Amino acid sequence: MDFVRRWSEKTEIGAGRFIHWLGVAASKFYEWRQRYGRVNEHNGWIPRDFWLEPWEKEAIIGFHLKNPLEGYRRLTFMMLDHDVVAVSPASVWRVLKQAGLLARWKAKPSHKGTGVEQPLEPHQHWHVDVSWNAGISRSSGSVFGHLPL
Repeated sequence: MDFVRRWSEKTEIGAGRFIHWLGVAASKFYEWRQRYGRVNEHNGWIPRDFWLEPWEKEAIIGFHLKNPLEGYRRLTFMMLDHDVVAVSPASVWRVLKQAGLLARWKAKPSHKGTGVEQPLEPHQHWHVDVSWNAGISRSSGSVFGHLPL
């Protein structure tokens, strides 16, 4: 902005020509001119009225700590009944999840991909693979069970 303005005044060449020489679209240049002097907030978060305020998040977490056995949906309506905060169940879930308080269960860590635990000494672990086939003998016609050899 300053470059174009300064050289346009010194050389008496129009700003439009400088913009063209610089390879900047005119619309982009005038958009920059409108934002000139402001903090660059391009694609930044713009606070909304419906966003939860910090005191609401703290109230949700505090209420959950007082009632740890309640689920997030029930907690939401309990907070409405007690005039704590008026928020949606999805907001309660999101706040509790971000705070690390929403664990579905304490599951054991997966052993998937770690391989088979090998026995440490002989005869410690036995594994027998038996197949039982019920069929009709071709020779005698009787039903029997046999083990494949």
